[in-house]
Amino acid sequence: MTHTRPDAVPVLALEGVSKSFGAVRALQGVSLQLFPGEAHALAGENGAGKSTLIKTLAGVHRPDAGQVLLDGTPVVFHGPAGARDAGVAVIYQEPTLFPDLSIAENIFMGRQPRRGLGRVDHRAVRRATAELFTQLGVDLHPDQSARGLSIADQQLVEIAKALSFEARVLIMDEPTAAITGSEVARLFRVVRTLLERGTAVLFISHRLEEVFELCQRVTTLRDGRWIASEPVAGLTEDDLVRRMVGRDLDELYPKQQTQVGDVALSVRRLTREGAFTDVSFDVRAGEIVRARSPQPAGHRAQGP
Repeated sequence: MTHTRPDAVPVLALEGVSKSFGAVRALQGVSLQLFPGEAHALAGENGAGKSTLIKTLAGVHRPDAGQVLLDGTPVVFHGPAGARDAGVAVIYQEPTLFPDLSIAENIFMGRQPRRGLGRVDHRAVRRATAELFTQLGVDLHPDQSARGLSIADQQLVEIAKALSFEARVLIMDEPTAAITGSEVARLFRVVRTLLERGTAVLFISHRLEEVFELCQRVTTLRDGRWIASEPVAGLTEDDLVRRMVGRDLDELYPKQQTQVGDVALSVRRLTREGAFTDVSFDVRAGEIVRARSPQPAGHRAQGP
């Protein structure tokens, strides 16, 4: 079972949750606790059950067994809207904003403040959006079009939207996979601002160095099963990988003796439609390979 903290009640938790899709057992007795003001990482290889766990917390899936708890009380989310109304927000790797609307309109879509005769109070929408960005320390203009925003800026818009719903739990699913290092630093500053406000953050990333930089605890899944929930402090990346894969790195990538001239990589008849056709080459130990632009389709490049 997961470790408990006597000084706080989890704002959101899973208790012994299982979920299957036909013969595939995606989750098997998984428990997880998210505390206010804490960044909690979710680690595991592809297929470990992370996506199913996220969708269970977000109201997309209902557990076959076990339960979801909100402030210690069992709860059933009737779809994503139910989870959102309970204060659970998900920030995906690539947000989907309405490109023809402004940032402010995207944030308050369907719930804009109204003036007399039911007209939208655009000034109030802009003011509320500006206040959200001020709270997050983000320099974006409410009237700016969503079209052309970078992935990183789109994520910040989604975070501001979550804040407008008074989200208490923010689930971040691979948010750094498609953004630059400087954008990651800005995103982490925003996340730390949310943590100071008491938001619980569930952070999913394959970049383990980010887990150690941002998170206080980590839960590891393997083959749909709970392996450990523990403080990040005191762990190493090797420790975490060992929990994820179930064996030491030396066993996963055994060292092999090679000599200069041995073939380290062999490619045969590699083809990509419209780019190159039937490309073959070898890369040998101790050899420097000179990269060149792809040749026209039909060209055959033969390595040494």
